[in-house]
Amino acid sequence: MMMAASASNFYQDFDITWGDGRGKIVNNGEVLTLSLDKASGSGFQSKNEYLFGKIDMQLKLVPGNSAGTVTAYYLSSKGSTWDEIDFEFLGNLSGDPYILHTNVFSQGKGNREQQFYLWFDPTADFHTYSILWNPQRIIFTVDGTPIREFKNMESKGVSFPKNQPMRIYSSLWNADDWATRGGLVKTDWTQAPFTASYRNFNANACVWSNGVSSCKSNAPSSSNKAWLSMEMDSTSQQRLQWVQKNYMIYNYCSDGNRYPQGLPPECQMSQ
Repeated sequence: MMMAASASNFYQDFDITWGDGRGKIVNNGEVLTLSLDKASGSGFQSKNEYLFGKIDMQLKLVPGNSAGTVTAYYLSSKGSTWDEIDFEFLGNLSGDPYILHTNVFSQGKGNREQQFYLWFDPTADFHTYSILWNPQRIIFTVDGTPIREFKNMESKGVSFPKNQPMRIYSSLWNADDWATRGGLVKTDWTQAPFTASYRNFNANACVWSNGVSSCKSNAPSSSNKAWLSMEMDSTSQQRLQWVQKNYMIYNYCSDGNRYPQGLPPECQMSQ
């Protein structure tokens, strides 16, 4: 086995880790659902750890009045100097848009938030949310459209996630102290249970097991490892600019009030 490329089967790829039955795998392993009620949310994690890869998951978010809820889908390592690559979906009142919150942590340092509206209703159908993570860059994409790129800028003194294997995690939880309009809008528990659904997971990735990567192999390089050196072409760059111009609502690199002493060094390289 060179690569971990899996036809999606949640029984095979994931463990439901908390929620006391609120997380469920259905349809013969093809679909996973997480639910939240007043007593508890729920969550799952991947059986494998990965060190670089292209991770795809289709999500259908909590419909209707989802204010106060957060659906998190992310890669993370363990420990006090952890690495993490985040998608978080912040719920909202019916008819108001979800906020897609992204962040990158390296060696325990985050605070690299960019937030977006989506150009579709993420509750009406499944959409594909992907993380490309290779030694040079991290690219967040939605339905194949890049929304964010975080480049390796270790040469500028900025740490980059590249040494710690990460698992995939997802959870649905109540965060009404901050999630919607800074905590002004609370969760309406009469709408519970809130449910998010997942399908078509795919990991074209290096699996980390017992200190060894599945990509450390003498086998000839193959096309399914193209992601290891992938960068954005001009079309992708244009699509990224379109998203950032029309749908980005917060960028830490534009928040001068937050950094009176000057923006972080990676911001000077236009993250």
